[in-house]
Amino acid sequence: MAMATSKTSNTSIPFTTTIMLLLGLLVANLGITGVQSVGVCYGMLGNNLPSHAEVISLYKSNNIKQMRIYDPNQSALQALQGSNIELMLGVPNQDLERLATNPSEAQTWVQTNVLNFRQSVRFKYIAVGNEVSPVYGDTTRLAQFVLPAMKNIYNAIRSAGLQDQIKVSTAIETGLIGNSYPPSQGAFRGDVRAYLDPIIGFLVYAKSPLLANIYTYFSYIGNPRDISLPYALFTSPSVMAWDGDKGYQNLFDAMLDALYSAVERAGGGSLEVVVSESGWPSAGAFGASTDNARTYYSNLIRHVKEGTPKRPKRSIETYLFAMFDENNKLGEETERHFGVFFPTKEPKYNLNFDTSAGYNTTNTLNTDM
Repeated sequence: MAMATSKTSNTSIPFTTTIMLLLGLLVANLGITGVQSVGVCYGMLGNNLPSHAEVISLYKSNNIKQMRIYDPNQSALQALQGSNIELMLGVPNQDLERLATNPSEAQTWVQTNVLNFRQSVRFKYIAVGNEVSPVYGDTTRLAQFVLPAMKNIYNAIRSAGLQDQIKVSTAIETGLIGNSYPPSQGAFRGDVRAYLDPIIGFLVYAKSPLLANIYTYFSYIGNPRDISLPYALFTSPSVMAWDGDKGYQNLFDAMLDALYSAVERAGGGSLEVVVSESGWPSAGAFGASTDNARTYYSNLIRHVKEGTPKRPKRSIETYLFAMFDENNKLGEETERHFGVFFPTKEPKYNLNFDTSAGYNTTNTLNTDM
């Protein structure tokens, strides 16, 4: 960084001007490189995974500074003490009804899982529910409880004076978007607006980001005729789609900007979006391979500090899914192959999780195996 004054200069810059220049440079730099590393989701649905203490050590040795866990596992919280890892803590879907209907249950939940660890664990977000949908899947019954549970958890956090340090939100999936192309015309499905609009209004009030799980893999395998693999993997050599004066060279940006547009149409123009999951499976189905997954994760890590065409040069806080292959996960075979590490703690890919080298730097990754 250039200094505002020089000992050899014949012109003296006033002290206040110097301070303002330095602050301006600092703010500009923070605006570009706000995300210093990507986070990684720590799922625990496996019978062959390392101990919690070993996992925390693995995060630290790989310079992974953010973690998402999906439930308040007490052993994991104990292992996180003193680690300086920022944590996104999940409220499991099965707890939503209980926390929504009884504020004292929410107070107890926050006391047990947050306040009891507050002095030694860096809580950043509480994700109240994951991918709850009011219109499909096995979570439809739970949709009515998401916002009341969010409010009760928020009130418990606020009563402890921590509402500015710990943000309460919920994680959605992109299937709730009804129109995604072009991205500027992104809009939520009409039959989910009654569910999502009040949630977005609450997030605006609480100054919390919306959490979103974004997977180009599922969009690609759902429509491989119109979505090319390079577009999904960040490897397209040129712009693949234009939206007015905005060119899209990768699907991730298009999906995220469509979500931003949808959130704006629902009254959330001031909201940030945190990508609470994104990943690519290494096996199990069409398009799932080690090479494709390595390419996706490597390029995603490189890309998140660049922003999107709609919000350029604004770092995208992103959490890779997931830390390990989880052999007890239900669903399609691919669900068990999203890990960036093997359960043996050996890396599946050689990733550099640190994005702090600066905006548009090309040497942030070493993908040699």
